Amino acid sequence: MSVYWLAQGIGVIAFLIGITTFLNRDERRFKVQLSIYSAVIGIHFFLMGAFPAGASAELNAIRTLITLRTRSLWVMGIFIVLTLLSGTIHVEHWFEVLPVIGTIASTWALFRCKGLTTRCVMWCSTACWVTHNALLGSIGGTLIEGSFLIVNGVTIIRFWKMQKRGIDPFLVEKTR
Repeated sequence: MSVYWLAQGIGVIAFLIGITTFLNRDERRFKVQLSIYSAVIGIHFFLMGAFPAGASAELNAIRTLITLRTRSLWVMGIFIVLTLLSGTIHVEHWFEVLPVIGTIASTWALFRCKGLTTRCVMWCSTACWVTHNALLGSIGGTLIEGSFLIVNGVTIIRFWKMQKRGIDPFLVEKTR
């Protein structure tokens, strides 16, 4: 029972780390913070006994950092294959494939998309994760992914409205 509460505590720490991730307009800071969150939530999932989610989250952490250096299709393909292999080996319940689907979607977004499109694909990925976490019984994981769903959704709408007014919400990224 103590491992359960340790896992839940680490999930809440991940929640605290990740809550502002999608507010970042700077792509580099967005990716670094997302990577830290993924590493911590991966530990949470391993402690919860959810190997496919833990493996997907840890791959997310590494993958997100690598996208700071390359957007290579080959590297993207390697991460998709690794996600499929590590995420499907120990599947026991149908909902355990949701993090794998979400991770593949976010991998594609981080390697191939920019700006608002990245946020939209990540929102769909988050929907997979929040469903998984709720069905798993992960309090911290459900809180963080539910928050991501809301914060990222509101941010997408805000950035979209800015674009409609002729303002580039990602200009901060382009000035570096």
